Amino acid sequence: MLAHELPFAAELFKMKSLGDGVGARMVAAEIDDSTQLAGDSIAARFRYTPGTAIFDYPTRVDLFGDPRTYLQDRVAALSELQQKLYAEQRVSLLVVFQGMDAAGKDSTIKHVTSGVNPQGFQVFNFKQPTYKDIDHNYLWRYWQAMPERGRIGIFNRSHYEEVLVVKVHPEILQARRLPQQSFDERFWRNRYQDIRSLERHLNENGTKVVKFFLNVSREEQRRRLQKRLDNPEKFWKFDPRDIDERQHWDDYQNAYQQAVTATHTDDAPWYLIPADHKWTMRATVAAIVTVELAGLDPRYPEPTEEQLAKINWAREQLAAEGG
Repeated sequence: MLAHELPFAAELFKMKSLGDGVGARMVAAEIDDSTQLAGDSIAARFRYTPGTAIFDYPTRVDLFGDPRTYLQDRVAALSELQQKLYAEQRVSLLVVFQGMDAAGKDSTIKHVTSGVNPQGFQVFNFKQPTYKDIDHNYLWRYWQAMPERGRIGIFNRSHYEEVLVVKVHPEILQARRLPQQSFDERFWRNRYQDIRSLERHLNENGTKVVKFFLNVSREEQRRRLQKRLDNPEKFWKFDPRDIDERQHWDDYQNAYQQAVTATHTDDAPWYLIPADHKWTMRATVAAIVTVELAGLDPRYPEPTEEQLAKINWAREQLAAEGG
């Protein structure tokens, strides 16, 4: 299926290819600035459609007249919803971010959560597993980080690394002393089933799972990595492995395709977010997170009669002290 055949493209976007010279596909989309962009409309258009290829989804869109202003508006709405979620202590939200190196995961998390009460969310950045992690099953360390009721949990990289980086580099699995000796298609099907089961269990027990693939083009990744090398203040971000991993670009794209296809469900949907323009990416993610959180219908808890009696008593006490 081509980009212009995607359901969201037919309804909203006027697409045009911008060849980047290295075989990766970038797509620009134009939309009338006067169009009112509702969050649920944005969510519907970037939600993964089963049977499509991630290669067909745009990496660049012109979606907002002013994405920074739109982002601020969505962050304000998200903050109000998060306060209700925290007060109610009934359900929780797990937001998963995946993407190639330099796709913008860190900055997106920073800006989308800029107005959220720090007490109400947790961010986990999963690096290389420790010896203790490896001595447990591969989902163990992620299970320890699931959000409590009333909180938003954010995974900067996640359990999906266990069907992405280790699939591109099977030598990692070979060094883990796993009971399986063969990493064939059956092995990967079982892992996808494990992940679907985990996310279904979370959903059935009050934790909504929302997953974002930040879809950056290879050329834009090259530009961002180059900026890190040209700016001394960004040297700390540089990792030589980022350059090495670019040589496996196609392998990673295939691994993402298989993971998204196998694990996209109504309970735990994937959203494929154009990531070549950072502010548009951030605004789009904020819109979708707000929609998903609103779908949980968080509410301030209604006080019981006993609580109301205590509130009235406290009012009377304070009023009396004030004369």
